[in-house]
Amino acid sequence: MKSICLHDGTVLTGFAMMEHCSVLIEDGVIADVFSQRRFEQKHYGSDVKIIDVNGAYIAPGFIDTHIHGYGGYGTDDAVYPETALTKDPADSMLEMSRLLVKQGVTAFNPALYPAAGETMTNAVAKLASAIGRESGARIMGFHLEGPFLSPNKLGVQRPETVSPVDLSYMERLWNASGKHIVNMTVAPELKHMRELALDCIKKGIILQAGHTDASYENMVEGMQAGILHATHLFNAMSKLDQRNPNAVGAILTHPEIYCEIIGDGNHVHPDLFKLLARNKPIDKIILITDGLRPTDQKQGPFFANGEEVIFENGFFVRKTDKVLAGSGLTMIRGVQNMVRFGFSLEDAVKTASSNPAQVMRYIRKGTIIPGMDADITVFDEEFTVRLVMVEGELKYENQPFLKTEV
Repeated sequence: MKSICLHDGTVLTGFAMMEHCSVLIEDGVIADVFSQRRFEQKHYGSDVKIIDVNGAYIAPGFIDTHIHGYGGYGTDDAVYPETALTKDPADSMLEMSRLLVKQGVTAFNPALYPAAGETMTNAVAKLASAIGRESGARIMGFHLEGPFLSPNKLGVQRPETVSPVDLSYMERLWNASGKHIVNMTVAPELKHMRELALDCIKKGIILQAGHTDASYENMVEGMQAGILHATHLFNAMSKLDQRNPNAVGAILTHPEIYCEIIGDGNHVHPDLFKLLARNKPIDKIILITDGLRPTDQKQGPFFANGEEVIFENGFFVRKTDKVLAGSGLTMIRGVQNMVRFGFSLEDAVKTASSNPAQVMRYIRKGTIIPGMDADITVFDEEFTVRLVMVEGELKYENQPFLKTEV
């Protein structure tokens, strides 16, 4: 593989920002990060391609750990083939991979809504066959948003698809996925949740509290069992109360809990991001899109979780009753919004890259330091994605930069 040097960029390493720096990529890995002075002192062979990014931001590739679909393709296609654009659900995952890289995403966890009975097991098995065949962003594994959820906090989940905790069902889901379940949303208050949590710890699955009617005590018990992450904070969970902090209060008052946040400014009021920044360590905040299949889809009708949705005021609602269904956000727009909501650019990028890599234990991703996978997103001051690399391979280029072969 030809070595590439991204030259004269503002490097957002995942923990610092450095101007007028270069990043050297060799064999799919970040080999070095160095200053302009050191760049001028180096001698490059003919096997190095130099790309002058002219001051643009060089950031770790974005990692979306909660996304249902994009561009008309998504995990729904395995459950509702009658609304799918492809015949094979795995092809939908591959299309997501190809399209998401244009939004700066280099890795993602496709999220599945629950489905009744063995329909979900079969869906996971069909989708898992795409893993390892991606042309763009890497499919890291699945985020199961259920089925062990509260019937009182469904959102657009269908009531017939949620289930009491069932360890044998969990085992079938795990095996059907080819052991590719990375994270799972659960309601901590459900009976037998501790047994499920301990089982998932053995499997390496990250449990997240969400779609939950948990009391504060339920949340603390869940934390004791290893549930230390939360799904789309403020949405589909028991609200803060002065006599019972409930799920929202527990997440805000315990610094050890990670939390997702949908950065579209619609699911969560922009001023609440200021509250979050004051109460939660920055490395515990995870930017997600919770994007639905019709995000950026050019022509309708639009479907999510088997039901028709419409796009209103920046997000999707269910057509039948206007219940909030999900976002039409992309990760690059989410980073831009985080800055607009008061976060520094360095911190906004952290929430989209190093933080999700940390909570999901993607030890070779999320930062730009030597030895890490060369997953890189280059964007300009207008938050336009200009270049994306996945494990050292150039996957997307918009308005090409000047290249020099030395």
